[in-house]
Amino acid sequence: MTDQMSQAEVDAAVAEAKKQIAANWGWFLALGILLILAGVAAIAFPLLSTIATKIALGWIFLAGGIILVIHAFSASGWRGFLWSLLIGLLYLVAGGYLAFFPLTGIVTLTLLLAALFLAEGILEVIMAFRVRPQEGWGWVLLSGLVAIAIGVLITLELPSSAAWAIGLLAGINLISTGWGFVFLSLAGRRAGQSVPAAA
Repeated sequence: MTDQMSQAEVDAAVAEAKKQIAANWGWFLALGILLILAGVAAIAFPLLSTIATKIALGWIFLAGGIILVIHAFSASGWRGFLWSLLIGLLYLVAGGYLAFFPLTGIVTLTLLLAALFLAEGILEVIMAFRVRPQEGWGWVLLSGLVAIAIGVLITLELPSSAAWAIGLLAGINLISTGWGFVFLSLAGRRAGQSVPAAA
């Protein structure tokens, strides 16, 4: 009985995912097109993309560090105050280094991007299997596998020049993710058109 209930819950979740994709296919399509354009720009200007990525990550770390430090002082009575403060300061130092010294620390950026691509790829593979009956799920799976492959390549330091390779690989990843969303949105549009409108 529990197996039947869990299968029913899975079917309900899949049906809900299909419904959401069909209802919001335009947003999925717009996101896919924007990601493709960003990927083309990253490939066209790889060094600039590498520097821009490094600066953006630096500001994200700075924001996280500020939040952690504020949290540490706003809840200074708890036992984790010192650890929260130290982690916040670590984020601030790392973020400042990445944001304010954009031409240094490419190796640091390489490691951060490798972790990002691996995590994104794993999440996209999981998402693909969650929406698997939906037409276009294979493109999302392919996008996830491409992201994992890029993460592995960066980790192994196969590209000889991190200054241009990171921008190039980031561009390829953005394009593959964008195409995944484009195909998913088009499949959702077709599914939405095939369902007759309720009277």
